[in-house]
Amino acid sequence: MLNFALTAQLRPVLLILLFIGIVALVYGISEMIARNAKVRSRLDVVSDGTRAAQGSGHSLRGERNNSEWKKLVDGIEKMGISLVDTKNDSLRKKLIAAGYGSPEAPKIFTFIRLVLTFVLPALFVTLALSKPEPPSPMKLYFFAVSIAVLGLYLPNLFISAKAARRQEAIVHGFPDALDLMLVCVEAGLGLEAAMDRVGRELALAHPLVSATLGKVVLELRAGRSRADALRRMADEVDVDEIRSFATLLIQSDQLGSSVGQTLRVYAAEMREKRRMRAEEKAHRLPVLLSVPLVACMLPVMIGVLMLPAVVRVVREILPVMTR
Repeated sequence: MLNFALTAQLRPVLLILLFIGIVALVYGISEMIARNAKVRSRLDVVSDGTRAAQGSGHSLRGERNNSEWKKLVDGIEKMGISLVDTKNDSLRKKLIAAGYGSPEAPKIFTFIRLVLTFVLPALFVTLALSKPEPPSPMKLYFFAVSIAVLGLYLPNLFISAKAARRQEAIVHGFPDALDLMLVCVEAGLGLEAAMDRVGRELALAHPLVSATLGKVVLELRAGRSRADALRRMADEVDVDEIRSFATLLIQSDQLGSSVGQTLRVYAAEMREKRRMRAEEKAHRLPVLLSVPLVACMLPVMIGVLMLPAVVRVVREILPVMTR
């Protein structure tokens, strides 16, 4: 009884100490994250000043992380483990569309897939065997294989989802860029100067479109031809609208037609496509809402409507039938 009373008295004290410890831990982690965010913002500000001279869109932090990943990948390959994918070109295009343009990105992606494929099942098996009653070997094998398959395909799903989000953001913001580019061209600026100006104007509203146009401007200033720079932009973004835009500008440049008229026609066409996509999403809402309505509300409505009749049958008809 005395031990039970002491335990009952110490329990609130232990809970209070545990709460204080958790609060201190959360506060320390938040302070660490805030400090790291400040350092990263300063590094990004410093890198903005040298970005034009270096011709690169990466920050100092990104270059440091890339060098660390490169060292890790090189160390693994020196051990005799090849990280080159058999479909390296298609994988690189997919990674560039997702925003990972580093030359080491395919090897890093393959390394992450290998780690997830082998480490996740090993962790699951270790945790399962450490339990007092481990599962059966058949169940353990089934779950380990399922987790390995999940670890193998999860990076692909992540890259595909990120590439789709980037493409959607670029398609959504590109009509605004075309309108601003048309204004700049009609005001007397050349195509390169118009892209540069529009890219700087859209840095906050549409950062992906701004980065895409900024890269084209840097390639043009580095000496690449306009046709090659536009084709590279279309291949990296991998969006049909941007590919059509690049083809129109290349044909307009080769045939000597008006760039302003080309931009005006294509800007109107892209705005119309954006409006049609918005209308398509709006028309899909009733169909999407019908599933939860039928699954959740219809059974409740049927129950509410049928319950009075069921109660009346139980009260009046069943006693008569049992006589």
